Amino acid sequence: MKTRKQKTPVSKRAPRRPAGNGAARRRAAAARGKAAPATAPESDREEDGALVLAADCTVVQADTLKSELVRRVAESGPVAVDVSALQRIDTAGLQLLAAFARDRRTAGRAIEWRGRSPALDAAAALLGLHDMLELAGEVGR
Repeated sequence: MKTRKQKTPVSKRAPRRPAGNGAARRRAAAARGKAAPATAPESDREEDGALVLAADCTVVQADTLKSELVRRVAESGPVAVDVSALQRIDTAGLQLLAAFARDRRTAGRAIEWRGRSPALDAAAALLGLHDMLELAGEVGR
C-alpha cells in the first residue's frame, strides 16, 4: 500500500507578492494605510482656511476627504474649496463632494469653488453632477 504525499498546509506557504502593476501597488498601499491624503498637507493650505484638494481624490483617499468635509459642513460662513491642483477624481470622491454640497445647500450655506480642474469638470459632467455641485462654467467644457 502506497502512502500519499501530504500537501503543504496553507499557513506554511510563501506569502503572495503583489503584482507589478500600479493598481495592485495602490491597493497594497491602501491596505497598509499609507495612502496619500485627499487634501493637501497643512503647510499647503491657504491662510484663509480654504480646503485645498490634493492631485488625487479617489477611493483610496476617501476617508481623509470625508473627515475633512464633515469637519467643515457646519461652518457658518462660505467654505472655500480649492480644486486647482486636482488631477484625478473618481466616483467616490464625487459622491463625497456632492453630499457635502447637498448638506451645505440644505443648511443655507455656500461653497466657494476656487480654481478650475478639467478632471472635476469632466467627471461631474459625465455623472450629471455639474449642476448639483454648482460648478462655474459650461457643462462638459
